[in-house]
Amino acid sequence: MIEILKDRKQQVREGGKAAGFDMVCDTASLAGSVSQRACVFCGSRVVLYPIADALHLVHGPVGCAAYTWDIRGALSSGPQLHRMSFSTDLREKDVIFGGEKKLYRVLTELIDTYHPKAAFVYSTCIVGVIGDDVEAVCRTVSREKGIDVIPVHSEGFRGTKKNGYQAACQALSRLVGTAATAGISKLSLNILGDFNIAGEIWQIKEYYRRMGIQVVSTITGDARVDEIRRAHGASLNVVQCSGSMMALARMMQEKYGIPYLRVSYFGIEDMSKALYEVAEKLGDEAMLSRTRELVSQEVASIMPELREYRRKLEGARALVYTGGAFKVFSMVRSLRTLGIKTVVAGSQTGDKDDYRQLADLCDEDTVLLDDTNPLELAKYVQEKGVDLIIGGVKERPIAYKLGVGFCDHNHERKICLAGYSGMLNFAREVYTSVCSPVWSLMPRRRLHTGGEQT
Repeated sequence: MIEILKDRKQQVREGGKAAGFDMVCDTASLAGSVSQRACVFCGSRVVLYPIADALHLVHGPVGCAAYTWDIRGALSSGPQLHRMSFSTDLREKDVIFGGEKKLYRVLTELIDTYHPKAAFVYSTCIVGVIGDDVEAVCRTVSREKGIDVIPVHSEGFRGTKKNGYQAACQALSRLVGTAATAGISKLSLNILGDFNIAGEIWQIKEYYRRMGIQVVSTITGDARVDEIRRAHGASLNVVQCSGSMMALARMMQEKYGIPYLRVSYFGIEDMSKALYEVAEKLGDEAMLSRTRELVSQEVASIMPELREYRRKLEGARALVYTGGAFKVFSMVRSLRTLGIKTVVAGSQTGDKDDYRQLADLCDEDTVLLDDTNPLELAKYVQEKGVDLIIGGVKERPIAYKLGVGFCDHNHERKICLAGYSGMLNFAREVYTSVCSPVWSLMPRRRLHTGGEQT
């Protein structure tokens, strides 16, 4: 088995809740570690991209736009402009003589052609190197065309994906508070940090509708520019992906006095807790009564089938590795509902508080990983006898090469995994992956499930 790189040893916690253990995290990736993280530009792009009626222009080489095209897979109930991937396609001549004129020409042409509600211009690494004044070009075009043209300072070498989230929140803050708030109920909220990967936000909005809550804006899944402008009129911000949206929630609290809640919509426990906390925070007794009824009905509708999956999955072992740490908490609880033990858990962007909570939530012998790499993941899959990996597109090849089931819980998936029906979808996907008969053909494969295979 491989050894953990010396300078990474404090980012790996191998079992036990040793007193005083200080998890090193929230740092730049170690050179040579082949981190699973993405760059600053990618972080900002995946947050802003789902705004469906905005123009998204990548100022840089065409490869940056190609790499992030449709990366969220975010669904829209209306406009599809976000599905287009535009780039200034900087070449060697632009690097030498500057790309500002090209940016101006491309921006004005695209705005005249597509008539977007707003435009976001993403700076890439090469733009930071050659020093294009993107801010000045955006101001000029905004004045000439009469729409907000917002620069996103997302040069990839400035940090990690987490810094990209902050750049995206700074860009969003330029829209929030720029429209009137007439007609917004006191029982209202904004949904932050859900990107409508497979239609989740439509389901969550329906839950809130049944509770009697007005959703002012969704930032940024199935988002509209005009709704984001009015977001400061809501009474509450509910933050799903805390890693990507906490900066915006804190800004809105400071500037507009809007409180926020960190929630998760994955799994029975966290979904129910989210709805109850929102009802309690808004302080409406009738709403709390409606919420109890909603939760009772939804849980009762899925429990019989979940119990059947638990019978077949009891004793399986899982590795969970996601972008944000808050999602890991939900995965551990959801897997526990299905009788599956989480033996390895980690994230790309977790902080010290996140890992302390994760240590308390997991079993004594669970390995905790911060900003891990493929070799480490492969090592623990084999050492821990993992039956299932839950992650994203970068973890998928590791699972299949090692003969391990895989569940995509990242932004490329096509199956809704949030809410109560999402928990049922999750259970079905885990079952079909872990209990597939194909694993019996793998020499090293050792199933821990006590039930039959299909």
